Amino acid sequence: MHGNLKVLVLAQYFAPDMGGGSTRASNVVKGLLSRGCEVTVVAAFPHYPHGDVPKEYRGKAVVCEWFGAAKVYRVWVPDLPHSSPLKRLVLHFCFCVSSLFALPFVGKVDVVWGANPNLFSFFPSLVYGVTKGVPIVRNVDDLWPEVFYELGYVKSKLVKKALDFLAWLSYTVPAAITPISDGYKQFIFSKYGVSSEKIHVVKVGVNNIKPITTSPKLDSRFTVMYSGVLGLGYDFDVVLDAAQLLVEYEDVVFVIRGVGEKAAELKDAISDRGLVNVVLDTRFLPKDELNNLLNSADAFVLPMAALNFVEQGLPTKVFEYQAYGKPVLCISSGEPARYVESTNSGLIVKPNDARGFAEAVIQLYKDEKFGAELGQNGKKHVSESLMSPKIGELMCDILSQCVVAFEQHS
Repeated sequence: MHGNLKVLVLAQYFAPDMGGGSTRASNVVKGLLSRGCEVTVVAAFPHYPHGDVPKEYRGKAVVCEWFGAAKVYRVWVPDLPHSSPLKRLVLHFCFCVSSLFALPFVGKVDVVWGANPNLFSFFPSLVYGVTKGVPIVRNVDDLWPEVFYELGYVKSKLVKKALDFLAWLSYTVPAAITPISDGYKQFIFSKYGVSSEKIHVVKVGVNNIKPITTSPKLDSRFTVMYSGVLGLGYDFDVVLDAAQLLVEYEDVVFVIRGVGEKAAELKDAISDRGLVNVVLDTRFLPKDELNNLLNSADAFVLPMAALNFVEQGLPTKVFEYQAYGKPVLCISSGEPARYVESTNSGLIVKPNDARGFAEAVIQLYKDEKFGAELGQNGKKHVSESLMSPKIGELMCDILSQCVVAFEQHS
């Protein structure tokens, strides 16, 4: 029933917002459209991560626009940057409420996919599902509330019990769950007792990225680059430590680009250490300029923080890195390491091992052919298995099965 499937997607983060949640939701929508599905999206006003809502949305509750062939209802969120956990929570709660502003405008749908934010998206999804009389499917980009526990934001046993109950509810009520990694699937199954049959791993995947290989290299030095959110899920200290070890290699430079709560801390650390071989780039770049910049890298680094909830996930940027045909230096001992190793697309470094990371950088610096082979392996894998049409096909199958099962039991 793919061609007739009407899907409602709830996503606080949606293009042109930055970050993995936006990329995940946007690519799934593109994939669903490519399979002939009719897609409606309820998303927040563009706001992530800087919180600067464009002026054309201000003073309005709902704005209707299009994302390709998908109708998008943009709803109000306050002008707040994602600069602290408290501000994030305020934005999430606001979207839970404001997402319901679009309820009178959303027509007939067959299924609701709650894309993001994690856990919070379950509540408006449930309202839409009950109101429309259709099944809901919950996405899992991150493990909430476990992330709050591990970061020390929640310590009360009573609060933990309450949050665990809400999480259990959000996993048991939906007809299906679509986590981004096998690690997440195993965790949900083991902690919450959810049947593995209703948990379907759907990796983030990528859109049709075409690196501009004819562009002149922006820096003649060997460039190791991180690009993405400068957030708590990443350990940049190990990158700075390695840069300090390699300061005598004048032809090697580290570029850390993006925005996030760690930006100010990184700026101070680079200055305090006097790291002339590290560049912090917090500019917001147009798509073409960003593409040129990423294509100028010789290798990408994925410096995962040594936290359980981080190591069980699989961030969007690893697929985007692979799409550029460059080797990935993966600092991880969990799911990201297993993925990079299984696709033979980079080198694995243990967490907190700055010397090991430095050695891996020099290995790629000295062996250009080896690095090129790793990069091509990654590009081949995403082009064959993880482009948005392939992701859309898998998601269509899952959503269709939920609709059929729901109708049979109604």
